[in-house]
Amino acid sequence: MDRRTFLEKTIGASVAIGTYFAIGHPNNLSSSPLPYDLIAIKGGEPEILFDKGIEALGGIQSFVKKGQKVVIKPNIGWDVPPNRAGNTHPKLIKRIIEHCKIAGAKEIYVVDHTCDEWQRCYSNSGIERAVKDAGGKMAPGNSESYYHDIKIPMGKSLTSCKEHELILGADVFINVPILKSHSGTSLTIAMKNLMGNVWDRRYWHKNDLHQCIADFATFRKPTLNIVDAYNVMKTNGPKGVSIEDVVTMKAQLISTDIVAIDAAAAKLFGLKPEDIEYIQIASDMKIGRKDLGKLNIKRINV
Repeated sequence: MDRRTFLEKTIGASVAIGTYFAIGHPNNLSSSPLPYDLIAIKGGEPEILFDKGIEALGGIQSFVKKGQKVVIKPNIGWDVPPNRAGNTHPKLIKRIIEHCKIAGAKEIYVVDHTCDEWQRCYSNSGIERAVKDAGGKMAPGNSESYYHDIKIPMGKSLTSCKEHELILGADVFINVPILKSHSGTSLTIAMKNLMGNVWDRRYWHKNDLHQCIADFATFRKPTLNIVDAYNVMKTNGPKGVSIEDVVTMKAQLISTDIVAIDAAAAKLFGLKPEDIEYIQIASDMKIGRKDLGKLNIKRINV
């Protein structure tokens, strides 16, 4: 299928493609009230953590309906194996796809705009194999032709960019970052993981990175955020140097609130949310809630 046909099918023939990209995508969150603002799970393997966590939110059926197109965005940025904790754990991605299939999703894609050579990242991260085994589809993000102009009306430093067409055309968008250290922003979690949605990341680094991260989070909030904190790179992020950079936490966070989940992940890492500049900026912009004391949090020990 060529890109124009893809867009017509996923967006709908009645919507002008140029207008769609100009005005932005509506936030597609769960239509029903959820029992908790955030789920924090500890003590199991990645797939078991997700089973328990999503069950507490009413199951993946609270977010994915029969016949929908789902796009999953892990961190697959680096050519390193799973035990180096540079990328989202493949076991978690596999389980998310399995849940989406049970819910009746029509198509399930996994995509990232990688930093290292994309085919090696997809393969050596273990994610490509996990996606295929679960019945999902890997999609490339290595060519500018996959990306389309969007406007970010609420942006301050970032007011436009090019986003991947699969994400633009998704019914359900699931953001699955890994928690780890980062040389430029102290931490990379859910909001920063969205940099893998766009073509030109250099602009962000040259024009107030923290503000750009918060700006982009206003465009389309993911339907669901799932933070992988099973193995956590505590130093030398975002790629790491060796296994010595990694500690095993066996934890996971799930929330529709991208600011709240980043705040919780920062605390799990051992930092204050307000010390991560983009989290504070996003809170000030009212993109989400940083004050965890005001949230209804469900804590689960496996």
